[in-house]
Amino acid sequence: MKSLLIACAVIFMSCASTSSQKSSAVQENAELLVSESQGGAETPGFTIIKDEKDFRNRIRGSFGVVDLDKESYIKYPSFPKNKKVVLYNLGTFRSGSHKIDEIKNASVKNQILYVEVPAGEPSGGMEIQVISNPWIIFTVPASYQFTSVELKYSK
Repeated sequence: MKSLLIACAVIFMSCASTSSQKSSAVQENAELLVSESQGGAETPGFTIIKDEKDFRNRIRGSFGVVDLDKESYIKYPSFPKNKKVVLYNLGTFRSGSHKIDEIKNASVKNQILYVEVPAGEPSGGMEIQVISNPWIIFTVPASYQFTSVELKYSK
C-alpha cells in the first residue's frame, strides 16, 4: 500500500512538473518580422510558415504590391533558415490601433507559446469605429514545441 502511494505521488509530481523553454537573449531568439493592422483572419490563431515561398506570399499584401520580385526598392525581411516562423492573427477589433511593434519575451510552457508584447496605450477621446484584423509574423527558436500561441500584454 505504501509503495502504491509513493508511485502515485511520483506520477502526480511528474505530471505537475512542466517543461519551460526560455531564453535570456530574447532579441536573438524571438524576432518580429512583419506587423500589419489589416489583412488578418477574423479569429485569433497561428500558422507555422514552412518555406520562403509561403513566407513571401503571406507578406506580399502587407507592402501593397502584387509582385515583390518586380519591386526592387522594397526591402522585405529574409526568411530565417534556422528558426520557426509563426504567422499569428490577432482577431477582429472594432476600434483603436492593435498593431504590435515589439516582442519583449517568448517562452513555452505546457506546449503553449507565450509571446509578451507591450500593452497598447489608450488614445483617449473619441475614436472612429474601424474594424481591423491585425496580424504579425515572428520567429522563435526551432526547438520550441507548441500547440497554441497566447499573447501576454505588459507595460
